[in-house]
Amino acid sequence: MPGTPGATGGVAGAEAAALPAAPTPGCALHRRLHLAVEAADLVAVGAVRRRLRSALSHWGVPELADTAELLSSELVTNALLHTGQGAVFDAVLTADLRLRIEVQDAAARLPGRRRDPDAEYATSGRGLVLVEALADCWGVQLRGDGKVTWFELASP
Repeated sequence: MPGTPGATGGVAGAEAAALPAAPTPGCALHRRLHLAVEAADLVAVGAVRRRLRSALSHWGVPELADTAELLSSELVTNALLHTGQGAVFDAVLTADLRLRIEVQDAAARLPGRRRDPDAEYATSGRGLVLVEALADCWGVQLRGDGKVTWFELASP
């Protein structure tokens, strides 16, 4: 279902309530939110947050929303600011209620070293510090067409 461009952000994506409808043996039932974010569309970061909060509520895990929104905002914003290109956002909730968020971009550069921002004056530099502090686990995977930065949260 395409997002609305303009003031609400230009995200496009498909939201699936449950895939597959009846799990086959060995396959875990999961839920997925998949969104594409256009290059330089920082307004779309808010739309990603809203769609994620709605999906988590619909999936029955609203307690993950605050942390998932914050960390997703950081990763999507980093992808847009530091690559000059768009990003692909994926959120998957597995049957064991683990949420995995992935943000893919087309830059093969790994994030720079984690830096401790000046608490009084810096307006950026806190993203990966927050991800490291709040996620159960996180990482970066290089892919042939760029990289994926990801984190996971477990439902309490």
